[in-house]
Amino acid sequence: MSINQNHLLRLVLSCRKITAQVTNPDTSTIIAMASSSEQEFVAYYHSKLHRFPRSNNFWDSKIASRVGEKLGHRLKEIGVSDVRIDLAEELSRPVYYRNRVLPLFDSVRRSGVAVNGAEKLGSGAI
Repeated sequence: MSINQNHLLRLVLSCRKITAQVTNPDTSTIIAMASSSEQEFVAYYHSKLHRFPRSNNFWDSKIASRVGEKLGHRLKEIGVSDVRIDLAEELSRPVYYRNRVLPLFDSVRRSGVAVNGAEKLGSGAI
């Protein structure tokens, strides 16, 4: 796999989970993915599900950071050293979500994978 193919990192967000997926620019196939619905996060999800007062948000910036860390390690394993984000898509998100996903991008970067475009999202970004 070529290291500098300009892979695209996209986020799929809902109130229940965050999913990060990296696609191959040539074929648009997903080459790496990490999500808050993975087994490691089940206990956290259940604790949020049964808490009072009820909340519709089951992930936060800590979970996003851990998802980014997992994604970064998976990317390194397959030889991907940099990814890019769709800046327009990320800037179109409500500020509330944008602030919660910045730690994901930072965790990917700390894993040794450059995240092109994340530096333009805000002061908490890379």
